[in-house]
Amino acid sequence: MKIRMIFPVLVCFFLSCQAQTSKKYESIPALAFAEKIKNTPQPQILDVRTPEEFNDQHLDNANNVNWNSEDFATKAAAYDQSKPVFVYCMSGGRSKQAAEKLSEMGFKTVYELQGGIIKWNAAGLAPKSDRIIGMCSQEYEELLNTDKKVLVDFYAEWCGPCKKMAPYLTKMQSDLKDKVVIIRLNADENKTLMSQLKIEELPALFLYENKTVKWQHTGFISEEDLKKQL
Repeated sequence: MKIRMIFPVLVCFFLSCQAQTSKKYESIPALAFAEKIKNTPQPQILDVRTPEEFNDQHLDNANNVNWNSEDFATKAAAYDQSKPVFVYCMSGGRSKQAAEKLSEMGFKTVYELQGGIIKWNAAGLAPKSDRIIGMCSQEYEELLNTDKKVLVDFYAEWCGPCKKMAPYLTKMQSDLKDKVVIIRLNADENKTLMSQLKIEELPALFLYENKTVKWQHTGFISEEDLKKQL
């Protein structure tokens, strides 16, 4: 009888612990993120990327608090924990960690931009500009002028899956050169193409044949699975 009574108590205790350690921040898509910022008086917006990334593009009224710096917690502690704080990075990896940390520090309401700046730009929230950043569409089309298949890989130095795929993509460039032209383009240096191709996640792969997209993929893909497509 005692064992039967203890078991439900342990279950309740376990569920209670789980609830206490669950995620305490809200990850929301770009449009909702923008709307909450708009409706929040003097919003606290933290860009947790590097200073170089911040200087390249950042949200209006955002402050740079680099997640990878040793003094992240010290700088973050200067903000009002009782008011909402908005956190973002390039694709969501660092901002999720930062949001979790801010919750642990006692911030009551933490909003994290789902998909980061990439999703923000893809949602059409970036400032409109006629300035071409990186390769233009005409130059891109010229890359496809071949009778071979062309695989274009959009990557970034900060992208974890991109780093994992880099070694075998580089090897394929040599091993498959008689059949496939493999081109790797830095997404941060080719933002115009990123916008035109509506790329929302990295890595982004496009396989062309006769200048027509025959296959495309976003996110990590193994060497074996990629070879099957080629």
